[in-house]
This record gives sequence, C-alpha cells and structure tokens, in this order.
Amino acid sequence: METEDNRTAPAWPRANSAAEWVAYLCVAPLLAGLATVGLAGDYATRELAQRLTLAWGGVLLAFTGAVHWGLALAGRLRFDAAHICGALAPAIVAAAAVAIGGQRGLALLVVGFGVFWLYEHRALAPQLPPAYLNLRRALSVAICLVLAVTMIVSDSAGLS
Repeated sequence: METEDNRTAPAWPRANSAAEWVAYLCVAPLLAGLATVGLAGDYATRELAQRLTLAWGGVLLAFTGAVHWGLALAGRLRFDAAHICGALAPAIVAAAAVAIGGQRGLALLVVGFGVFWLYEHRALAPQLPPAYLNLRRALSVAICLVLAVTMIVSDSAGLS
C-alpha cells in the first residue's frame, strides 16, 4: 500500500533547448547596458543605460522568485510561510535596488542573485530538478558577472 510518505514526486520534465536559449537571451539586455555605460559619449546616455540595466536586472531577480511562486501554486514546492517569503524576497530586493539606483543598486542586485542562488541550492535542491538548478547556476553567475562589471564601468564612466 502506498502512503503519502513513500510516494515519489512526478518526474520533472527537462527544459527544452528553446526555453534554455530564451533564458540565456535574457542576459543580452544587461550586456547591451554594460556596453552603453562603457562606450556612450555623453553622460545622459550612460546614466540612462545604467538605469535600464538596473531595471532589467531587477526584473530578472523578481522573476526568479516568481518561478518559485508558480512552482508552489502548481504543487511542486510546499506552500508554507517560509517558501512564500522565499518567493517574495527577490521582488522586494529588486524593488529596493531600483529605488536605491546607481552602483549601490547594482551591488544589491548582485547580492540578491547570489543569496537567492544559495537559497535554491542549499535549502531547496532536493525539491528542484537538476536541469533547473544547473540553468539557474549558469544564469546567476552570468548575471552577477555582468552586473558587477557594469558597476565597475559605471565608476569609470563617472556614474554614481
């Protein structure tokens, strides 16, 4: 007789290559922002590029939490207070980063992506599919790297 304790969860489908490509393409606006911050001739364009990079980074961070919200609604993650807070935290950090703005906002996004990656890989790894965790690791590293370099280039470009 099968009890709730010994049932195995349904197998996770592997993300298809189109979904992976779309995920990686989401880094492209950050790269465009980095290039514009570093190469634009006038201050106003550099500042706008920095703000747009910060905003897109915030959208991506909020989206990571939204994925967890969706998994909880679909019954793939527990729907308890801890998981709800974990799913909402990225959006709160992203909003704070956009409100702070500038290099400090970019730094907050880097920290937010790093902490959420740790949360996923340390606290939720048994509940999440390996393909998802591998994709998230690669995306987190890429996003953190681009945002950190944008922060450094912003300093060189005279942006706060």
